[in-house]
Amino acid sequence: MTHTPIEISEFAQRRQALLAKMPENSVALIPAAKEVTRSRDTEFLFCQDKDFYYLSGFHEPDGLLVLVKGEENESILFCRNKDPLQEVWHGRRVGSEKAQQDFKMDVAYELDELEQVLPMYINGKTTLLFAQGAYDEFDKLVFACLEVLRNGYKQGFRAPQTIIDIRDMIAEMRLIKSPAEINIMRKANIITGNAHSRAMKRSAQGIFEYQLEADILHEFAFNGARAPAYGTIVGGGENATILHYTENNEVLMDEELVLIDAGAELDGYAADITRTFPVNGKFSDLHARLYNIVLDAQLAAIETIKPGSNFAIANEAANRVITQGLLNEGILEGDLEQLIEDKACKEYFIHGLGHWLGLDVHDVGDYQMDEFKNQLRAFEPGMVMTIEPGLYFDANAPVEEDLQGVGIRIEDNILVTETGYENLSVNVPKTVADIEALMAQA
Repeated sequence: MTHTPIEISEFAQRRQALLAKMPENSVALIPAAKEVTRSRDTEFLFCQDKDFYYLSGFHEPDGLLVLVKGEENESILFCRNKDPLQEVWHGRRVGSEKAQQDFKMDVAYELDELEQVLPMYINGKTTLLFAQGAYDEFDKLVFACLEVLRNGYKQGFRAPQTIIDIRDMIAEMRLIKSPAEINIMRKANIITGNAHSRAMKRSAQGIFEYQLEADILHEFAFNGARAPAYGTIVGGGENATILHYTENNEVLMDEELVLIDAGAELDGYAADITRTFPVNGKFSDLHARLYNIVLDAQLAAIETIKPGSNFAIANEAANRVITQGLLNEGILEGDLEQLIEDKACKEYFIHGLGHWLGLDVHDVGDYQMDEFKNQLRAFEPGMVMTIEPGLYFDANAPVEEDLQGVGIRIEDNILVTETGYENLSVNVPKTVADIEALMAQA
């Protein structure tokens, strides 16, 4: 079983693309993740190493992918042994024979053979590529292999003289999504959007934040996304001003807003959507005005997205709208252009505008920042990102009392297309009128 709707041939093509980028006479090592113990003899739900998965499609723990660039390029997989006793207790294993065939590998070995065989693939190569520091145990294995080769010079062994971190190469590949990846991410967004809508309809004074979280997780799992892409945030009232609030253990109050930041992980790919709405289904005038500042900023930023644009341009659009809105509300004072130049809005818009999205919720890829931390990476078709402006007034904010304890964020997932953008987060309301209409159906 491949555990992915992506054709295995696409994973093989990715390996060939990476091999083409590698130096001549080199070998790359990409390890799988290991199971993580939760308590004593129980483990957390397994999450595969994303680089390993991207290149193999293989979902079992403990494996190793070896890519050899030489006279003939090779893809080699080491995987867990077939073991009837272990399979009775813990589930079926693919095994090396089936792995080689089903995952289009040139060769596959059982893990029992790793220490004996791996040095032979590294021997004589000029360059070794791997993610040093990613896994301590794997580092020890690699350096043990190198020591074997260095000590075996009388037998003709030769260790690589150059070691390169492979992560940047893979990150550049992962940054541009294929049609198959985009299709999964669309589905993940639909599931996530339905979960947010369900939470809006279930919101009421007196329920706990974790009860809305339970609705969201049920909607994910019932539709094929067994796990969230990250810890679900359900922050009522002042909890919404804590950016990564995950306690989710307080009661929702009648006249407060609640911020939900939640995304499904589907077939390895993340969605990441945030909505903010009134607990009782009706925005106050003040909350509606603040909410519309954030919404207008988000819409302005999204409209800048197209090939050749960048996050810095989107940031400029969002910051201008937020600054003007805060000026109109009397929260900021002074000249608009000077306030924009001084980035005065960042006192209340305290995080970045967005990030890459893909196999990881904060996905890999160079933002190409300048010395002022402007993100200048030119957008290309196939990139997916979040756009998520916000306003946060905690209990100590230098604002009027009725503004304190208010947090608002709106986040969508945006695909760069050939001519502009596609908003993948289209099935969950975000205008004041649409949110209130949906919540009135409860």
